[in-house]
Amino acid sequence: MNGLTHMISGSLLAAIRPFLAQLPDSFWMPSQASTTAGEVDRVFFVIYWISVFFFAIIVGLMALFVVRYRRRHPGDEAVHGTQHHSVPLEITWTVIPIAVSVVIFVLGFRGYMDMATPPRNAYEIQVTGQKWQWFFTYPNGFVTSELHVPEDRPVKLTMTSEDVIHSLWIPAFRVKKDVVPGRYNHTWFEATEPGTYPLLCTEYCGSGHSDMLTVVTVHPSGTFDQWLQEASNVYDTMPPADAGKLLVQRSGCIQCHNLEGNAGIGPTFKNLYGYTQKLRGGGEVTAEDNYIRRSILEPLADVVLGYEPVMPTYAGKLKDKEITYIITYMKSISDRGGSTEEAAADAPAGDAANANPDAATGTEGH
Repeated sequence: MNGLTHMISGSLLAAIRPFLAQLPDSFWMPSQASTTAGEVDRVFFVIYWISVFFFAIIVGLMALFVVRYRRRHPGDEAVHGTQHHSVPLEITWTVIPIAVSVVIFVLGFRGYMDMATPPRNAYEIQVTGQKWQWFFTYPNGFVTSELHVPEDRPVKLTMTSEDVIHSLWIPAFRVKKDVVPGRYNHTWFEATEPGTYPLLCTEYCGSGHSDMLTVVTVHPSGTFDQWLQEASNVYDTMPPADAGKLLVQRSGCIQCHNLEGNAGIGPTFKNLYGYTQKLRGGGEVTAEDNYIRRSILEPLADVVLGYEPVMPTYAGKLKDKEITYIITYMKSISDRGGSTEEAAADAPAGDAANANPDAATGTEGH
């Protein structure tokens, strides 16, 4: 059976290869940028051209029969009866579909097993999905919101979700895997072409699902380790406020919080520091260093009035010094970025409780 399967699949591929060679990379699929992409495309095109073949035969015969056996006028010669049973014909239309199905199964199963079994020497990256962003944690503890991988080196993704089911999809690598809360899923790939490729979520995960987009950057051979070392220390080489701004951008904060003073899914970051916030549970709190830190690590503790408690925790994703950089940046974009006590003393009576009601703590609903 294996010999017959390989012979049939080989014949089919040989027959359709001239057609495939004439198609540009982007005609049906994105460009192939991983070692498994060709296997996935091969199964797709086998199924496609088999479908085209049978569609042409069936529709062609239907059109022929409509013309050949159309309704006759009275007096025309009657059509004689035909044979009602043919064993060879029944065997033929049973065996051929079975053989085609076996070929498709073998090709698909072989490709699936290759994609489901990562090499033992694969470089492992931890992936966390949450509404509505991705976090990628490298072996040295560095965290980014964009995936960076080396060229020509197997990469294993160990994935989990903080909230609902997400699904990681990298079209150019032909990689797609669900990211499920409470468990780990795995997938792997080996990138073959340096460049930048889209990465997105294909499982509807709420109102911000369409914004859950990022990219994969494939670094040329021999340059990835240097990039990782430099990227891991980049914040320490920048002014604290600039480092905080970069962290806000890379951590996905601006997907829910803007920097211009307008409220979104979460409050704005503009003019946050030093202002008093009213809370959903009653009471109020001044947005100073300790409150901002707590809001980042325990975002559901004190939710700002008027916003939903949808902010995920950043515990384990941001280091203490990185939180300090973010606080420094938030001070720099607030007109009360100096001492909280001095700002409160300078403010007119009642202004602290009412000014900038949409200001935020750097977290959704804060």
